[in-house]
Amino acid sequence: MPILTILIVLIVAGVLLYLVNNYIPMDGKIKKILNVVVVIVVAVWLLKIFGVFAYLKDINI
Repeated sequence: MPILTILIVLIVAGVLLYLVNNYIPMDGKIKKILNVVVVIVVAVWLLKIFGVFAYLKDINI
């Protein structure tokens, strides 16, 4: 995946999260939960793109 595509997706996700946080009225707790969920989803997506999950599959607990 080209780095430009990754940057565009990160910028779009950030702008959408900013717009939701500033222009949609909701409780602060819900905003925090939404922010955490978006950050976790983006982090997992980035880890998957860069192949970190390929290494984690070989680890047994």
